[in-house]
Parts: sequence; structure tokens; C-alpha cells
Amino acid sequence: MHVAHDVARSLTQAVDLVNSRLGDDELLGDLTALRAFLDEHEVSGSRSLTRDDLEEVHALRPRLRAVWAARDMRTAAAVVNGMVAEAGALPQLTDHDGYDWHLHWTSPSARVASRLAADAGMALAEVLREDGRERLRTCQAPGCEAVFVDLSRNRSRRYCDTGNCGNRMHVAAYRARLRSAD
Repeated sequence: MHVAHDVARSLTQAVDLVNSRLGDDELLGDLTALRAFLDEHEVSGSRSLTRDDLEEVHALRPRLRAVWAARDMRTAAAVVNGMVAEAGALPQLTDHDGYDWHLHWTSPSARVASRLAADAGMALAEVLREDGRERLRTCQAPGCEAVFVDLSRNRSRRYCDTGNCGNRMHVAAYRARLRSAD
């Protein structure tokens, strides 16, 4: 599946946001961590953040995870539509910071959670529109609840990038084959 650079960035941002809280591991525990997340994902807009911004971003994560957990396309679409509507998405074509023309879904002055919700919602809408829910996956490694978007050509990805799960599972399978051969 070919995706535009802004959609790919927003999908990565959405996945990383959902995966920023797995079990008891909190990667966005304070405003410094949130600023670093926004910088890492090149999210435009103000970095004048408050505790309320952090709480709103934390509240966004389960809504995003609900898209991956949706039992059917209609449920996933309802979650995405709700996020985009609440974020007040207002598409604007722009080019800045060395990037080619792309869409921003909110104004730069919008609250950070609204910017993240609109970007993620529109990127997820693109994936859902093209391929339905089949590209939205949860890691198949035992004990891992990380999510990812499978953009591979043959749609065969099974493991996340979060905890080195693919390597762990392949090593475990190799060792199991060695044991069975003995």
C-alpha cells in the first residue's frame, strides 16, 4: 500500500502514541516527555503545553486503541469519525520545513490533543478506506499488546517494533526446532 508522506508520518505518530502506554510502562509521564514526542514526530504548533494538554493526550490513547480493537469496519469508522469531528478538522494544504505539499487537519493554534487526534484520525481513515481493518494489527507475540499498521506489500507482518518481538519469536521458534531435532 502506497501512502503519502504525511499519512505515513501520522500513522507512525498514532501507533507510537497508542504504544506509549503498554501495561504499567508510561512513556509520556510528563510535559518534557510529551514535548520530546511532539518533536520526534515533527508535530507542528506550539510547545507551550500544560498539564491539561498531557491529560488530554493520555485520554486520546484509548480512543485510538479502540480503532484497532474494533470488531468491524462500522465500529472503527465511528471511532475515527468521532475523533476527527471533535478535533474540529479543517483541512489546509501547506508546504513547510522542507516537506512537499501536504495536508494539516487543524490550525497550528489548536490544542495538541486535537492536532494529534485529527492527524491520526485522518490517516487511519485513509487506511480503513483503502483496505478496511486488515492492516490495523496487534502484535502476535505472547504478552505484547502493542499495535501497528501493516503497510507491507503482502500484508504479512505479525509483530510490532516496540519490544523486539519479531526477533524474540524467531529465536524461540529456532530453539524449539533445535530441541525437536535432538
